[in-house]
Amino acid sequence: MNAHWGAVVVAAGRGSRMGTKESKQYLPLHGKPILVHTLELFQAMDEIADIALVVGADDVERCTGLVEEYKLGKVTAVVAGGSERQHSVFAGIKALSPAAEWVMVHDGVRPLVTQKAIRACCEKAEQSGAAVLAVPVKDTIKQVDDTGLIVSTPDRRSLWAIQTPQAFRRDLLTAAHERAAEEHFLGTDDAMVVERTGAPVVIAEGDYTNIKITTPDDLPWAEFLLEKQRREENKQ
Repeated sequence: MNAHWGAVVVAAGRGSRMGTKESKQYLPLHGKPILVHTLELFQAMDEIADIALVVGADDVERCTGLVEEYKLGKVTAVVAGGSERQHSVFAGIKALSPAAEWVMVHDGVRPLVTQKAIRACCEKAEQSGAAVLAVPVKDTIKQVDDTGLIVSTPDRRSLWAIQTPQAFRRDLLTAAHERAAEEHFLGTDDAMVVERTGAPVVIAEGDYTNIKITTPDDLPWAEFLLEKQRREENKQ
């Protein structure tokens, strides 16, 4: 990672699948909100110059307080997200310092991504313009129709489960989002928004431990993984 990088951390969702009154990004993990663990990871990386945090409109003040409480000095903007994740990402991109020529976008509820994986993704992006973290699919995947009938079985060797961060040259990502907004297109991730412009997006292999905390079952698993990660760091 030789370039000036900015990070957009997206945490504007309500997380209805968690089944809690509290939004999932604020639930405690080892004594801190999940979101804080994620932000501290990027805060600790020398390669990242500034962070734009995108949250729900009602949570801007709360998150500004968390940034101050945990001394997250690289968080230079806390902004309200839009009605869709894609709109939130675009707001975050625009909130980054103009000096950030490269941007990575990361889910606020993925606190277990490693610095090694982040750097691998960004290095791939610097070579090609755009890259995403991903892992090979382990299970056989079936495509089914509306009645539940199996239509096809894609070759598992060609299937990858996509994670974040996703890393891009800033002008490429900005242009892709502007085009998507003009054409009222909503993608499932930022890579999809860029792919439709014809720009190549490459894979950087990540880790299966880079989980997205989405359901109640994910929390104890995240606790276990975080504890394991810390033990391994202490051995080094």
